[in-house]
Amino acid sequence: MKKIGILFGKENSFPQAFVDRINSKNEKDITAEFVKVDKVFQGEPLDYAVIVDRISQDVPFYRSMLKNAAICGTAVINNPFWWSADEKFFNNALALKIGVPVPKTVLLPSKEHPEDTSEESFRNLSYPLNWPAIFKYVGFPAYMKPFDGGGWKEVYKMHSSEDFFNKYNGTKQYVMMLQEEIVFTEYFRCYCIGGKYVKIMQYEPRNPFHERYVIEGATTDKKLLDTIKKYVILLNQYLGYDFNTVEFAVRDGIPYAIDFCNPAPDADIASVGAENFEWVVETAATYAIERAKKQKPGQDNLTWGEYVKSSAMGSPLVGMPLAKPVAAKTKAAPKAKPAEQEKPVG
Repeated sequence: MKKIGILFGKENSFPQAFVDRINSKNEKDITAEFVKVDKVFQGEPLDYAVIVDRISQDVPFYRSMLKNAAICGTAVINNPFWWSADEKFFNNALALKIGVPVPKTVLLPSKEHPEDTSEESFRNLSYPLNWPAIFKYVGFPAYMKPFDGGGWKEVYKMHSSEDFFNKYNGTKQYVMMLQEEIVFTEYFRCYCIGGKYVKIMQYEPRNPFHERYVIEGATTDKKLLDTIKKYVILLNQYLGYDFNTVEFAVRDGIPYAIDFCNPAPDADIASVGAENFEWVVETAATYAIERAKKQKPGQDNLTWGEYVKSSAMGSPLVGMPLAKPVAAKTKAAPKAKPAEQEKPVG
């Protein structure tokens, strides 16, 4: 019997629905449950063919546990080695290389020295930085946010160089990115599961949290949706994410990828809505079963993206054949009503 486990924290609706959906399918020799851990010995496997990880980004103990499970043969969704090394600035650079538009972005050193470092640790860093060139490249208004952050924490909007320095001076030891603002006419959040199953959702990030997913309304331009789907597939297959979301801000008809590094994307019914929740539960369950059937004990059963694979083989980054996307019903709605609450986009 192969077991599929889900590892999670505070969330409630998705984990239970995921387990129930898999078990309701009555697949031969496959069952699902909440992960149970009472000990972790080095080099010894956990009793799971597949683990869907929803919490290790916040719990280092789980992160190390999953890496140990992975080298013993568990297929972990998402690959804990990859997402631990991943960050937003690299993602933007990779997106440019594979032809996906992203906002102009600059990496900034932390304002304060990291612990156990001094001025001598930064002998290779010019001071001051070439601020005029940086501000000309990005422009204002602009957004500043951590290069490896999430959850919209420590995100700032700036309207001038003076405004920038006032906020940058308070960022402590955070390594930040400065990113151009994309003034959008449409915005989308897209699930991608298995690098092939795609669900495009109209989204309004300026609305209150529970009103951001727009469910009802007319379908938007098909050519735009096809382009977005293509970009979602490209990003997830090159990065190697099994379960991810990608956000796009559309400016002048061009979808710019905004955020596509989400080890445990939101899947709660209270925020995503019943229709989107049903899609993600069914699709995640189907994909987990696929992975369980292919899992081979004692072997590497992780997903490695095209970036890693092409690097290991010494092949060109772009031009490798990718898996074909799987059709999914996508229903996009018109823009939601403007909201007074400002949401950073950039």
